[in-house]
Amino acid sequence: MKTVKFFYAKKTYDLEVPDDTPVLTSKVDQLASDKPGIEIVREAMEHPIDSPRLSELAKGKPDCVIIISDHTRPVPSRDILPNMVRELREGSPEIKITLLVSTGFHRPTTVEELKSKLGDELYEEFKDHIVVHDAHDPSKNVKVGVLPSGPDCIIDKVAEGTSLLVAEGFIEPHFFAGFSGGRKSILPGVADAVTVMGNHCSKFIDSPYSRTGILDNNPMHEDMLAAARMAKLAYIVNVVIDENKKTVAAFAGNFETAHRRGCDFISDYVCVKPAYADIVITTNGGYPLDQNAYQSPKGMTAGEATVNDGGVIIMLSSCTDGNGGDFFWHIIADEPDIETAYQKFLATPQEKTAPDQWCSQIFARIARKYKVIFVAEPEQKEMIEGLKVEYAPDLATAYARAREIKGPDASLTCIPNGISVVVRE
Repeated sequence: MKTVKFFYAKKTYDLEVPDDTPVLTSKVDQLASDKPGIEIVREAMEHPIDSPRLSELAKGKPDCVIIISDHTRPVPSRDILPNMVRELREGSPEIKITLLVSTGFHRPTTVEELKSKLGDELYEEFKDHIVVHDAHDPSKNVKVGVLPSGPDCIIDKVAEGTSLLVAEGFIEPHFFAGFSGGRKSILPGVADAVTVMGNHCSKFIDSPYSRTGILDNNPMHEDMLAAARMAKLAYIVNVVIDENKKTVAAFAGNFETAHRRGCDFISDYVCVKPAYADIVITTNGGYPLDQNAYQSPKGMTAGEATVNDGGVIIMLSSCTDGNGGDFFWHIIADEPDIETAYQKFLATPQEKTAPDQWCSQIFARIARKYKVIFVAEPEQKEMIEGLKVEYAPDLATAYARAREIKGPDASLTCIPNGISVVVRE
């Protein structure tokens, strides 16, 4: 027997399984480096991809906006931002720097979450120059163009009004955009709700190219690239992190080519072949990515890619912050069954896309086809059951229930971190 550790909140759930049980993990930890993350970032910024150095871009610029990630992303800002700030000031000593928090459709990031993310020193320096993006306040956003698919491209006025727009981020598999990072700092990061909903429409979500690890022919990715061009995103610093959230690689420069270089790089470490099984246990990678149900379809898609027809997916996601969006929850919870909800998604035209329906659509796509047992905190039981899946208070209970459903001889595959892998043939 062997022990498999599944990421959950700020701990792990351990499960004893037979030695021959497939465990699908990325190889990112093979990138372990003795160098501190801040040094890895500095070296990448000294050799930007298809771009002048940030210090050169800053010359003659009176101000700059750095788009930073919000509380739902484990971006190691303490490795990235000091390097970016230093180079900006080397190029323009008096440059005014604003940090714009790319919340996308998420709730606003709190002061305590910003302090945790930035650290005391960075927070104290920039606390009066931090803006939290609000996708739902039209007065704070402005149109900069039209997306290839038709909707208006509307972004935060703070991003549009600066003389130099740059962004931090990290690259990992993403369940419909292919990979995180790069152009996503703009769309959905600092985009208006109208733009986000147009891009996240049911037709695009239903596309076979809108899947984990796919960029080419991905209609969502193409819209996102166009939005970043219209926003005049001039430079990015994106990192790759290991399972312990440590920076192990960095890519700086042009937002398209530096990001693509990073995606190609990480693909060699995260792509795994499916090990089809009757029971699949997956997670959302633990804190901070499993704070709500809205984020949880990410880890579920990894299970979807390797579970047998009629199988059971056990999803571990603490959901300490609740559903992550009332719209997301009600779109499913207010329907009589999961199939009715799913068919309504498919019938929704682009201009009628509802807030958060993209995550609900993916959640429903999986829950209608497979038995889902969802492990979350006890206070979230009613919320989870509203999503038309079965609730379990811990992994042991969920696993026993899965064995009850599929039998003692059912095959098992384990995915300790469902968002760190791309499961494909």
